[in-house]
Parts: sequence; C-alpha cells; structure tokens
Amino acid sequence: MMFTDDISALWLTIKLALITTCILMIIGIPLAWSLARYQGRFKPLLEAIVALPLVLPPTVLGFYLLLAFSPDAWFGAFWLTLTGQQLVFSFSGLLLGSLIYSLPFVVQPLMAGFSQLTSQFEMSAASLGVPPLKRFCFLVLPMVRPAMLSAATLGFAHTLGEFGLVLMIGGNIPGETQVLSIALYDHVEALDYASAHQLALVLVAFSLTTLTLLYKFNRGFSPLKGA
Repeated sequence: MMFTDDISALWLTIKLALITTCILMIIGIPLAWSLARYQGRFKPLLEAIVALPLVLPPTVLGFYLLLAFSPDAWFGAFWLTLTGQQLVFSFSGLLLGSLIYSLPFVVQPLMAGFSQLTSQFEMSAASLGVPPLKRFCFLVLPMVRPAMLSAATLGFAHTLGEFGLVLMIGGNIPGETQVLSIALYDHVEALDYASAHQLALVLVAFSLTTLTLLYKFNRGFSPLKGA
C-alpha cells in the first residue's frame, strides 16, 4: 500500500511532467521549425546548444542551475524580486530545470519531422495566397503530427524519470519538490524494498503504456491523411 507521501510524490511528478510537456511543445515547435529551416554557419552550434543536456551528466547541469537559481545570482535575485519566492528548492525551480533538461527530447523529434517535409505543398499553398501562419498551422503541423506526438511523449516520459537534476536544485521536500524517483530512492535508503518495488512498478507501467500507445498511433498514421 502506498503511503501518503508516495501519493503526493506521484501527483507532483505527473503535474511536473504535464506542465513541462505543454510548455516545451509551445516553445519547441517554433524553435524546431526555425532550426530545421536555418542553413547558416551557426546551425551546428545552435543544434549543439539545444542538444547539450543529452550528454551533460544531470548533476553537472543541476549544479550550474543551482548556482544560477541562487538568490545570490542575478537570475535568482531577479526571480526573487519579481515573485517574492526563491527558485532553489521550489516547484518553480524544478519546472525551469525540467524545461532545460527535457528540451532536446522535444526539439529533436520535431526537427526530424520538419526536415522530412518537402516544400511542394507549402509552395502550392503560397501560390494560392494562403498566409504563412495559416500554412504553418493548417498544412505543416498536421503533416508532422507523428513527430509532435513523439516529442510530447518523450518529453513527458523523460520528465517522469528525472533524478539527479531534481535532487540538485529541488532537494527532497515532500509535497513541494519530492518527485517519484526521489521517493523511490528514499525507500531504498531506508531498506523498505516493498514500497520501493511499488513505486518502481508504477514508473515502469506508466512508461510502457505511454510508449505502447505512441508506437500504436504512429504506425497507423499517414501524414497526408492527417493533413
């Protein structure tokens, strides 16, 4: 049976993953579209910056974010002045850290989807006088729907399993920053393997179900039908 703190950690984890995914989709779609179309000399550098969280150890990224979010740093001080709350060891800090850490998992599938599109349909729509924003919303986005679903799923699943970064900038405050992976670690440290087993099964079942639905949807989807 799950404890009250475990249920709280489960709800906090789902809330963090949902909010992170929604914000990243709003940010990631125009960012991925811009990177996919940009062919300048700085494209490799920009792509490397976006993908950097993929190769950086979570503790390294978490350490630098901890310094940046500190009230002694300019960004942390600005946030404290603006909101009256500090970023370190808070849900807001967790959210900002998750946005940075999960960004490449959302942007890269979207970039791959945008890069595979041909300009034929967009040029045809442009010749008919369709405005650029309307072309993007009603022509381009429906054709990359599988990439959008993959991006949202990967961003959500990756946020669910965050540990090192969360521990560095959020600590272990029940109901505030204690996510499911931290609660699982607490049970293992306390040698409470039964509770740890329950939490681990929840994460495995959730991840497996999400990925199964993703593959099932993408296999039966045709971009031209979706458009």
